[in-house]
Amino acid sequence: MAASLSDYRAALGAPGAAAPVCASVIGRFPIAMHSLATLLYVREVQGSYAVAGAISAALLVGTAAGTVVQGRVLDRLGPTRPMLVLVAVYAVAVTGLVVCIEAASPVVVTAAVAVLAGLATPAIEGSSRALWTDLVPSGPRREAAYTYEAISLETFFVLGPALAAVLVVATPWPGTALVVAASAELVGTTWFALTRSVRRRSERIRAERATGALARETGLLGVFRRPGLRTVALASLGFGLVAGTAEVGVFAAAEFAGSPAAGGILLSAWSVVSVLAGVAYGMRPWPRPLHLRLPVLLAGFALLVTVMGLVSPLGSLVLLAVPMMAAGALITPQVTGHSLGVELTAPAESATEAFNWMVMAAVLGVSAGQALAGTMIDLLGPAGYATGGALGMLVALLLWLRRGSVAAAGDRREPAGSTA
Repeated sequence: MAASLSDYRAALGAPGAAAPVCASVIGRFPIAMHSLATLLYVREVQGSYAVAGAISAALLVGTAAGTVVQGRVLDRLGPTRPMLVLVAVYAVAVTGLVVCIEAASPVVVTAAVAVLAGLATPAIEGSSRALWTDLVPSGPRREAAYTYEAISLETFFVLGPALAAVLVVATPWPGTALVVAASAELVGTTWFALTRSVRRRSERIRAERATGALARETGLLGVFRRPGLRTVALASLGFGLVAGTAEVGVFAAAEFAGSPAAGGILLSAWSVVSVLAGVAYGMRPWPRPLHLRLPVLLAGFALLVTVMGLVSPLGSLVLLAVPMMAAGALITPQVTGHSLGVELTAPAESATEAFNWMVMAAVLGVSAGQALAGTMIDLLGPAGYATGGALGMLVALLLWLRRGSVAAAGDRREPAGSTA
């Protein structure tokens, strides 16, 4: 079933949705600020991109690892209490990180504190998505809710880094961006954890756990042992890889064309197209079966980014914008598909952990894509980031070969938007 505009209004206006939606906006906004804010802060204070990159990478590694661990804890204990504990640890860790940066502490020490800060960064993204299973019924309204999550996250990924860069440059102290990001995370997460809907979810989870009604996913991998969920995570990883490659490549192409500032403008337009296309796609998704949608959308996205890389050496930003805007139209549909895939392949009692696996896969993909693009652009010039698109097509092929694992889950459970 497809989602209509009335489904978006119904989802966002559902009883109990307003407070957690507003809180999660504040808490999720800094998701794309932390890494860049830290990198620029260290660079300004210590004067080394190498050190800045190492500290920023340490923060990202901690965040990726903490995301999955937190998801499992939140599914076992409910979101409220663990999130409030995380907020306290996160505040201390970020304070320690600022002290280490200002004191120019040894890189190993600062990196260790950055890892701790990353581990303690509240994983509100997965909790926000998982909460919709309590707020709206399975069907077009829930698909609309997941599309909203994807659209808002895309918006944060555009506005967050821009705000971080402005705060570092335009304020007297280069640590302002990191402190603003951390403050928003603290306020948003605390508010989210204390909303009535989240507290009710926590109470229900604890009650089910006490009565033995809450099923457990055991083992180191937990819910990730499920083949269908691993396939959806592969889709998220591939998406992040291609998107991260494109983000770096667009700036390189703009610089090569003699208009460095145009890179930011193009990426902003990319996100606008993504938002508009995401709403339109939700009304008439194609392909409808989710096990076909994931590889087809990733293949199209990767192919278009490959074309972007191949036309970049021509020095025409207009020519670059054509495949770029087409690729942008496939961003939100993919992220929405990943959420639907989690609903399809993971049990409801492990929803937060499963959603956080998707977040971790996307973050790792973006990081790998950015690193790959930087290396290949240095070697091959602006066309180098086409290699990321080519790798994305290989991931799409793997998804196609593994599509049966998602289809098998669909035979057992049929979520909104997954079938005709």
